[in-house]
Amino acid sequence: MADTTLTRKTARELAALLKTRAVSPLEILDAHLAAIERVNPKLNAIVTLAADEARKAARAAESALARGETVGPLHGLPIGIKDVTHTAGIRTTYGSPLFKDNVPTEDAEVVRRLKAAGAIVLAKTNTPEFATGANTVNELFGATRNPWNTELSPAGSSGGSAVAVATGMLPLAQGTDFGCSIRIPAAFCGVVGIRPTPGLTPNHPMPLAWDPGQVHGPLARTVEDAALMLDSMVGFSRLSPISAAPPWKSALDAVEESKDLKDLRIGYASDIAGIGVDAEIDAICRRAAESLTKCGASVDAVSFDVSQGRGPYQTWRGIWMVGQQFQRMSLLGQFGKNLKGNIEAGLKLSALDIASAEQVRLKVFHRFRELFERFDLLLTPAAPVRPYPVAMNFPTEINGRQFENYIDWIAPAFLVTLVSLPAGSVPAGKTKDGLPVGLQIIAPRFEEPRILSAAKFVQQNNPIGWPPDVENSQEAP
Repeated sequence: MADTTLTRKTARELAALLKTRAVSPLEILDAHLAAIERVNPKLNAIVTLAADEARKAARAAESALARGETVGPLHGLPIGIKDVTHTAGIRTTYGSPLFKDNVPTEDAEVVRRLKAAGAIVLAKTNTPEFATGANTVNELFGATRNPWNTELSPAGSSGGSAVAVATGMLPLAQGTDFGCSIRIPAAFCGVVGIRPTPGLTPNHPMPLAWDPGQVHGPLARTVEDAALMLDSMVGFSRLSPISAAPPWKSALDAVEESKDLKDLRIGYASDIAGIGVDAEIDAICRRAAESLTKCGASVDAVSFDVSQGRGPYQTWRGIWMVGQQFQRMSLLGQFGKNLKGNIEAGLKLSALDIASAEQVRLKVFHRFRELFERFDLLLTPAAPVRPYPVAMNFPTEINGRQFENYIDWIAPAFLVTLVSLPAGSVPAGKTKDGLPVGLQIIAPRFEEPRILSAAKFVQQNNPIGWPPDVENSQEAP
């Protein structure tokens, strides 16, 4: 019988147990397979299971340990890969019925790196069609549900990865983020998610090789685990024309070495997008930010509004959708409503629309640049609304005010994407009815260690525990 306690351990704890051979990769694999069998039917986070391939890899990982070989930081750890990211020999459907039998012949570069660090790809995680949308539902696999309340959405588009990690089905999972797709699922599911600086994690293969929008990033239950995974994902690659090496050696080392936040200047802004924010979410995030003063940081409330960037992001998103699907334009009529609508909006744009958007985008970038001359970090609610019903495509209003379009509600996240900044989401507490709330931490480019170091203290100050079904499971310790 599988050891259920193993799925409660952090990735770093599991890695330590593996290196001392206190447990084997096969034992860890079996524990997570048992968790998937028990939990996934209720939540639908994992859509393709590569158990046989993972078992072969686990045996090879055990043999390497037995021979005393030097192993990577993720050696023997099962991970999930979002179902838009290529995995050699493992089905990658993009959440689309049109590609339900698609099996890539090569790994995405980020998957290759994770495998090189010793990780074992166990599962592909659910996503909306071609990651288009902030609710994880598609025609092929259906809806993924929030583990804190199965009637609610886990957000998207990396919702499957966030749910799998939050429930212990996997210790780590990969996601992608263009608008909010790592950060808001992390917020809704009570886990840690990092959107790195564009260029740090190569996008190959991708039609838009020069794109600074979509990035790969980690989802994990702890900040330290996210840093561990991030270290294995970043680095220069000749496959990416915008690739950059990090100016730091190790995000995990920086997090571990951070004993306080002395001299750190932090700004807290309730609403950077001009759309409003749920009062309870704002109060929880504000308290979490202010708690960092106990760790030595100075924290000031600031008025910071970059809502002028909402229109330019819509323009950029439209161009991006057309570019991403350029080779599949003949299938436009067969795509789902969200994806088709985004592409059609992009096709209506003119050169003047694009040029005008870029002028405003530059102004927004300089607004952030000026802010970061006064502060080291900007904190804001990762999502301005609570998790919404899974049957809804997107929330339609906040505080009685209707959103102008279906992605307006993710503006606090996509405005960060617009100007190529890194950001993370870390649990900041729970609402009165027990739903997790995420705090977004934004920094200048290449400041991931600083984001993670602050996030570590936020998480330490505001533990949220496990989702209720996992906490109350009779098989849990």
